[in-house]
Order: sequence, then C-alpha cells, then structure tokens
Amino acid sequence: MTVEHDPNRLLDQDGGLPEARPPWPARDGLRITAVRPIVTAPEGLPLVVVKVETSEPGLHGLGCATFTQRYAAVAAAVAEHVGPLAVGRHPADIEDITRTVHFSSYWRNGPVLNNALSGLDQALWDIAGKRAGLPVYELLGGRVRGGIEVYTHASGNSTDEVLDEAERLIALGYRCVRLQRAEPGLGSYGAAGTGGHYPGSPNPDGWDPERYLRGTPSLFEAARERLGREINLMHDVHSRLTPKQAIMLARSLEPYGLSFLEDVIPPEHYDRLPEVRAASPVPLAVGEQLGSVVDAARLIRDGGVDLIRLHTSAIGGLTPTRKLAALAELCGVRTAFHSPADVSPVGVAANLAVDVSSPAFGFQESHEYNDATHEVFPGCPDVTNGYMYPSDRPGWGVDLDEREAAKYPPTKFLFDRWAAVVRRPDGALEAP
Repeated sequence: MTVEHDPNRLLDQDGGLPEARPPWPARDGLRITAVRPIVTAPEGLPLVVVKVETSEPGLHGLGCATFTQRYAAVAAAVAEHVGPLAVGRHPADIEDITRTVHFSSYWRNGPVLNNALSGLDQALWDIAGKRAGLPVYELLGGRVRGGIEVYTHASGNSTDEVLDEAERLIALGYRCVRLQRAEPGLGSYGAAGTGGHYPGSPNPDGWDPERYLRGTPSLFEAARERLGREINLMHDVHSRLTPKQAIMLARSLEPYGLSFLEDVIPPEHYDRLPEVRAASPVPLAVGEQLGSVVDAARLIRDGGVDLIRLHTSAIGGLTPTRKLAALAELCGVRTAFHSPADVSPVGVAANLAVDVSSPAFGFQESHEYNDATHEVFPGCPDVTNGYMYPSDRPGWGVDLDEREAAKYPPTKFLFDRWAAVVRRPDGALEAP
C-alpha cells in the first residue's frame, strides 16, 4: 500500500488521511507526498527500506526499517500507520514528525513500531542532506575522525578453522576480529553446530551452556598464541547466560585481553547488568535487542555497559541514536553499533554518519555485502583495508534500485526455524 498526498485534502473526516498540518506555516511549498515500505532479500535475509517521496520531482529519501524476523509487521506499520502521519508534512520538520509518530500509537516503543519510525526518520535525514547538498554527517557537526575501523567475524567448526579464517581477515587489513567457534548442538551460535552429541538425553541435538563455559577460554588461549597481542579480539555470547555465568566467563577470559564480550545475558535480565559489569574484568557491549531509546539511556546512565551496541533502527532511527551517542560521551561509554547482514546498506550509512561525527565511537561491526546487494543498493558502503568511510555525496549516498530489489522477494520464518531448535540436552528452550 502506498500513502499518497492530495494537497487539497490534509484532513479527511471520512476516514482518509489524518491531520498533517503543523501549528506553524511552512517556509515553502515542499511536502511529503508518499511513504512506501520496500522489502527485499538479496542475501536471503529480509531487509525493509522506507522510501519517502516529495512534491519536488526526483527528491526522495531512504531509511532503514529492517526487523528481519518481523518484516511484514514493520511494512504494514509503515503503510497503514506511520506513512499517513507524515504525508502532507514538510520534510524538514524531522523532530516534530518523529515525535508525532512516536506519541500517536499511545502504547509506544517496541521493535515493530520503532523500526517503522526509523525508516521514516532516516529517510527524512537523507532528504535533508540532499536539500542542503551535504552528506548527513556534516549536518551532525562534521567529522571527528577520517574513517571507521570496523570489526568482522571469524567462525569455524574447530579452533584451527576459526583461526585460519581470522588470519585470512587480518591479511585483508582487519585488526578487530570477533571469534566464534561451533559448539556441540544444533543451536550453536556463530558457526554451524552439529547434532547427536548427547545420545542418552531427551534432546540429543542439544546445546549445553556448561560445556560452552568450560570450552570457550581454550579458543582465546589458542588465538593469543597464534595471532599475538596486537589484534583486538571480541566474542558474542548471544544472550545465553545467567548473570553469574556471565561473570564466570568474563573472569575466565581475562588473561586474553578481549576488547569486549557481547550480549552476555538476555534482555529480560538487563537490570542485573550493572552488577555483572562491576564484576567483569572484560568490557561489556550490550544493546542490539533494545526496543526503545529509554531503555538504552538507562543502560548508559546506570552503569550497565561499557559499549552501547544499538541496532539503530530498533530504537527509532538517527534522531534518537545521535542523542544516545551524546549521552554516551558524557557518561564515558563508547558506541559499538550493530551491523550484520540484517541491517540494510542504508542503515549502515546511518551508523557511519554517527560514528564519524561522534567522540564516543568505540567499535563498529561490519558486513561485506554480496554483488546482488550492491546492485540493489547503488552506493552500498564497503570495507577497505579494515575501514569503512561514509559517502561524501548528499544525504546517505546510498540509493535503491526498485527493479533489482523486486528480484529478491523475502522468505518468512528463516530465523524462527533456527530459534526453535536452540534447546538444551534436556529439551528446554534456550535464548537464541
């Protein structure tokens, strides 16, 4: 569904467009005329992009609204609820438009609504940059660094496979590498696991957190022996431990000088993060599962994180992300934004705009997109010698070829099918 603008009908008492007129006169006649969600999956994972069109021919903006696991709900929220609130507005009023959308649902926040809002918000910033003839990072105050050193992922079924991959990546210029080794069980994270390791249990294909706790330090012991001390190493727990187990893991990894441990406990227990962080000798990076800017602000303010790891679309887009980066700077917390294959190139461009303009920058996750993604998203950011650079073109510098995007329809339930097998040997579900 496309939401379109009739300039003679800003308010329709018969169930049409809602009131879009703000309580002040617009500086000129430019208006938002359409808001459309576009879903494409050039790497298999559904990406949601919002396209905002205006009354000026050729002037449009793109924003990332990707919530891969519930992409259809986000697309519906954009088409049915978020778009109608923006059509008819002047695209320069970003703060007021996004606040209007935020408050309009009454029961607000959550990843569906905030991703829908993020798509609109980022698209409006893209339009702002294009109107000014400037890249978005210059609208945020300009550069404080020349480029963004990124980290990438080395995984494998054995320690040797992981370290072989790490050495390959280091040869390409990376100095920051996250290591993930497959553990017994189909629910292993970061590398494909294998089943049948617990033949006498109710679930022979299970994943055992105790075995994971005992085995993980050996991976990093071998990594330091083989890779040396100059490479920054990270590890993702993927929210699978209790607070006490998280402390045990962090202490066991202290000798290996990790740059951070990621998502050590599930979001249901984030109130315990301050005590886990206080007891951990390893910096903690947490936040990709946050669904609201308020929850992110509490983690920063209350001492729950060393690095705030936002999925910027899930908390509402660039507008709240730049505010959280400023709060992080004031609280001595650094950023480490989420950016795997289920962040669109538009979302990556938004991350880079904040990274390059914020003193709070710590780390940035990277992903090297395939050729199909580059065809769908002309201007797609790429990695060069371990660094990424924001485009100097107006706006994000990333566009969308809708004809190419249509070649890659999404598939439902990819993550859901995997999550359903993340179980312990006794059959109990584990956080995926």
